[in-house]
Amino acid sequence: MTTIARSTDTLTRDALTVLQPGFVGTTAPDWLLRRIGEGLTSVGLFGRNIATADQLAKLTAQLRSERDDVLVAIDEEGGDVTRLEVRTGSSFPGNLALGSVDDTDLTRAVAHELGRRLAACGVDLNWAPSADVNSNPDNPVIGVRSFGADPRLVARHTAAYIEGLQSAGVAACTKHFPGHGDTAVDSHHALPRIDVDLDTLHARELVPFRAAIAAGSKSVMSAHILLPALDPTRPATLSPRVLTGLLREELGYDGLIVTDAVEMQAIASTYGIERGSVLAIAAGADALCVGGGLADEDTVLRLRDALVAAVRAGELPESRLADAAARVRALASWTRAARGSVAGPGAAEGAASGSDIGLVAARRALRVTGSAAPLSSPPYVASFTPVANIAVGDETPWGVGVELSALLPGTATGTYGPSADPASVLAAAGSRRIVAVVRDEHRHPWMSSALSALLSARPDTVVIEMGVPQAVARGSVHIATHGAARVCGRAAAEALLPTPPLP
Repeated sequence: MTTIARSTDTLTRDALTVLQPGFVGTTAPDWLLRRIGEGLTSVGLFGRNIATADQLAKLTAQLRSERDDVLVAIDEEGGDVTRLEVRTGSSFPGNLALGSVDDTDLTRAVAHELGRRLAACGVDLNWAPSADVNSNPDNPVIGVRSFGADPRLVARHTAAYIEGLQSAGVAACTKHFPGHGDTAVDSHHALPRIDVDLDTLHARELVPFRAAIAAGSKSVMSAHILLPALDPTRPATLSPRVLTGLLREELGYDGLIVTDAVEMQAIASTYGIERGSVLAIAAGADALCVGGGLADEDTVLRLRDALVAAVRAGELPESRLADAAARVRALASWTRAARGSVAGPGAAEGAASGSDIGLVAARRALRVTGSAAPLSSPPYVASFTPVANIAVGDETPWGVGVELSALLPGTATGTYGPSADPASVLAAAGSRRIVAVVRDEHRHPWMSSALSALLSARPDTVVIEMGVPQAVARGSVHIATHGAARVCGRAAAEALLPTPPLP
């Protein structure tokens, strides 16, 4: 039941309501429960908070023992960005794989199954899907997280994903408005700038967001990107022209607007998180995501107090803060009602069991070039590994080594970085056939050079591309998986066997 502390004044309660903080640990700390009692309405979960489905269900129940309508949010895209399966790799292949298949019924089914598993654990707001059009192949942070480079394709799959997720009782948060696909800079590190005109923006970036709005996306996440055609001075997250003028007024969106994490350097290093948070709410945002990097009570209090001080100083209209808080509470009411309408099995049973639709999708997403003989004996898997971006992280395994080892016991593996010496790969492989695993080969000259040397010495090498398949397909067999999730690795490993399973 709800136990909001009556001593908390309305202004302070509203300031707490618009925060979506994180925390450290697999149980809720006392400070977080105390703030929920004072009005905090949302909590964000990350991989560090999750060990098992049962543990997660107990954690969400613990949060709701303080407030039964608390929003429990998570960054669970499937594919590269997974929190439910952060230590094993995702059971879902990710957006690019779904876009490459281009079956909206499949996308809808995958999103529904993902939502069902989240709901079974008590999670009811997912910071997904990514509706970014990956128009820049060198994009360092979107890539396989996008459905593709065609705005219309991205639009129809964004809508299908939202419909599938929300039919399971989990609110979608379509991101990263107004589109992060044409960037060459990761906003975790700096402020990206997109120099396109308004016609291009409307014909490309905004097409999927219009579809998301039509599909009823319960929330939209803003991007920390500068678009001079819309606002030459402020990034989208802090821009009234973007959040209020474009998203609210022009596109007619009336749901919750959530910021991307305010501790990302695009905001933190230019405005500071306190000032940035005030500007974001003033610009039209309703909720402030924070906690991926800053996950402590001091951060919550700093942001709460900054909002309260801004209202009292006349820098932030109290009515704007109250409106933002009301939108958060409205979404919390929707999710609470949705929980009752889609109640199903218990957490451990509901989260772990069910459809293998993710593997089905990963198999359908494979693109195989070449016709060399399948593997007849355990190979040597050489994984060429780039530095992971912050959104993905480096704690989630990827590749095909584990999956091939399960199917062909005795498979040997090695991991290589930018200083990779092809001669050492050849020496480690010995007489075994080499399976070279790459990821975004087109973005990494060192990777391309190493692969060229391997293919020159061993033309029978199999190449598996687990990123965006932009480079020319080469190798005796080339398999593009369109993603690096665990199921993508499984599907690729199966395809190398003499008799692969049927899709």
